Amino acid sequence: MSTKPTVRLDFCDFNGIDKNDNFFTRILSREYRVEINDRPDLVIYSKESHLHRMYTCKKLFWTGETIRPDFSVCDYAMTCYYIDDPRHLRFPYYVVGSGCRPEELIKTPGEAETVASSGRGFCAFVISNANPKRAGRRLDFFRRLSRYKPVDSGGKGLNNIGRVIPAGAQAKYDFIREYKFNLCFENKAVEGYTTEKLVEAMWARCIPIYWGNPNVGLEFNTRSFLSLNDYRTEEECLEAIIEIDQDDAKYRSMLAEPYFPGNRVNEYYDDNRVLAFFERILGDPTPPVGRRRRNRFLGRWRLAKGMYT
Repeated sequence: MSTKPTVRLDFCDFNGIDKNDNFFTRILSREYRVEINDRPDLVIYSKESHLHRMYTCKKLFWTGETIRPDFSVCDYAMTCYYIDDPRHLRFPYYVVGSGCRPEELIKTPGEAETVASSGRGFCAFVISNANPKRAGRRLDFFRRLSRYKPVDSGGKGLNNIGRVIPAGAQAKYDFIREYKFNLCFENKAVEGYTTEKLVEAMWARCIPIYWGNPNVGLEFNTRSFLSLNDYRTEEECLEAIIEIDQDDAKYRSMLAEPYFPGNRVNEYYDDNRVLAFFERILGDPTPPVGRRRRNRFLGRWRLAKGMYT
């Protein structure tokens, strides 16, 4: 009877994470006996603090935001960026950030007709922050689209439905699935940066109205949604939305398009891809960057300085 090798893990600098039960531990538990230990073989850290500087073991930086890895600080990284480096694994946030399972994004025969016949409303919008500095483009597009037909906004920002949709993916799904379209803009347009917003609209079988990652077509079938990147102007995109809303055949045709080429989820949902990356990390004999003499003392000095200034 084979025994799984033990891997000692720790997590830090996350904004709330269950160290014993999370995406990483579930993946690793397939091949390893995972032990949470304050003297780990590998620490997985994010962006919320600087405690990772205290560790001298191997370090994996993970973020769902647009923060590039600094390989003078971390040994490996998982981010949204397209980085050609064996120390990096591209891992877009939508894989873990949405509430749906990958198989729920696969279209089934006849579902387009079912959705089209369900009497959905026009368009839903969910936003928590209506600060123009952070969300100016989506706010402007919301107002422009609302001149054609009212767009129902259920979040804390620009709320116009008389109640606020509770936080959480399921509550958002239950709200937006009653609409034909969902306005889902990213905070910024950065290559590779695709969050849960697009995927959650797909999960609810809305037609996403998307702005963000200019390379989104590398991962999703752009015939299944409306991307501002595909139009010369916002006015052209608005005209396309109106045309689809008023033409039932075009609406049904877009609903029938698979979200992924070949109606198969893309490579980023493959757990084996992530597991292979971890196997490479754990088998790497290269001394960790945190064990280099200069980094060891400099990291602790910076951490102490940050605590008392």
